[in-house]
Amino acid sequence: MKSGIYLVATPIGNIGDITIRALDVLKSADIIACEDTRVTKKLFTLLGLNKSDKEFFVMHDHNEEETAQKLIDFAVSGKVVAYVSDAGSPLISDPGYKLVKHCRSQNVYFTTIPGACAAICSLQLSGLPSNKFMFAGFIPNKEKARKEALSQYKNLDATLIFYETANRLLKTLSVVSEIFGDREIAVVREISKLYEECKSGTALELISYYTDNQPKGEIVLLISPAAAEDIVIEDYISELKKELENNKLRTAVDHIVSKYGLNKKEVYQKALELKDAK
Repeated sequence: MKSGIYLVATPIGNIGDITIRALDVLKSADIIACEDTRVTKKLFTLLGLNKSDKEFFVMHDHNEEETAQKLIDFAVSGKVVAYVSDAGSPLISDPGYKLVKHCRSQNVYFTTIPGACAAICSLQLSGLPSNKFMFAGFIPNKEKARKEALSQYKNLDATLIFYETANRLLKTLSVVSEIFGDREIAVVREISKLYEECKSGTALELISYYTDNQPKGEIVLLISPAAAEDIVIEDYISELKKELENNKLRTAVDHIVSKYGLNKKEVYQKALELKDAK
């Protein structure tokens, strides 16, 4: 096998979801980089793979910069390096982009070994529109940050996908109800496991359900796209004013449109009105 960095997707629930290519890479790899060696070694045991001839390295948010270079050095010296997340596809709300960035800048061979991804699987199960979607990662823990993070996507014409923990789900659904009203929501959990579940409804309906049925396991929260009547440019007037203070009109409009998925013609018209008023 060619030396280099291999980004290997691992199962998110069912061990049978490992791919043949992933097995080949994990068998051939000299170096295994992972978030938690205990989790990855357990995976090797479940897959019947030999661990004794591998060298395991931990790479997480706090040591990615220095560890990435070590892994690249191994690849340059002729080693096969496999990087895995605890579950699912590497880099998707997990460390790894710095590793890829350095591989590109140093012209080191790297590739992806595709497989399971909770965000994509949950979208398939949700029944929500899949022609346009946005994955926004984990929802912040603190109340103010949670509300700000959700609010910025209110007007986006795309299905929103977030990761959330079971113990914070009810708090998040309460904020979702406040911001998104009666839009259809889907809560997907335990994907590909025995108790896989996808519940949909309004945020209030889901709050009622999960108050009586305590959620467990890994959770993906999906929110249906904004309808045309939901999009209110006035919600972003203050930010548009700040943009106009620091940028030319077209640049300010582009920033707001790109960030919130608003109608460019409407934002441009509002920006002209603000500029004329000033």
